[in-house]
Amino acid sequence: MLKIIFDAGHGPHTPGKRSPDGQLREFEFNEAVAKRLKKKLQNENLLCIFSHDINRDVPLNERITLANRMKADLFISIHANAFGTQWNEVNGIETFTWLNARSVTRSVATLIHQEVIKSTGRKNRGIKQGNFAVLRETNMPAVLVECGFMTNKEEMKLLKEPMYQQQCADGISNGILLFIEGTKQC
Repeated sequence: MLKIIFDAGHGPHTPGKRSPDGQLREFEFNEAVAKRLKKKLQNENLLCIFSHDINRDVPLNERITLANRMKADLFISIHANAFGTQWNEVNGIETFTWLNARSVTRSVATLIHQEVIKSTGRKNRGIKQGNFAVLRETNMPAVLVECGFMTNKEEMKLLKEPMYQQQCADGISNGILLFIEGTKQC
């Protein structure tokens, strides 16, 4: 059985991770998508594990240690993006891998990214490299998905909608399932 860590980025009390008007805390979106992912993928003979906690901000080192200790097969970190702290027009979906990601990580990132774009219909901002701890220090393929900008009024409204949260979860899960299917054929 494959093990997947779903990491709802940040935590319920992380300061600053909010829309400019305070109507949306990033963790609320991240956790809602993680729950939808787990529900959808548990029926696919996958063990889905959360690295976050709804009651406290779990430090990055705890998230990484859990993933490595569990010998997870994939680590997926879910986020809502921001550009500055004020409203602006920056929008779209970005997906990150570590700077020196292996080809298997780039493959899963590509599939997830394509499927999230397809599912949400949002602007494609591309697959990028980032030096984030959850990507750098995990021992398995790790991907960080930014599902829209909290600093864009249109996307902030979408991030709050259950239907959009489900579209993001559907895109991520479809990408994961395509990746798994592709590895079976090799």
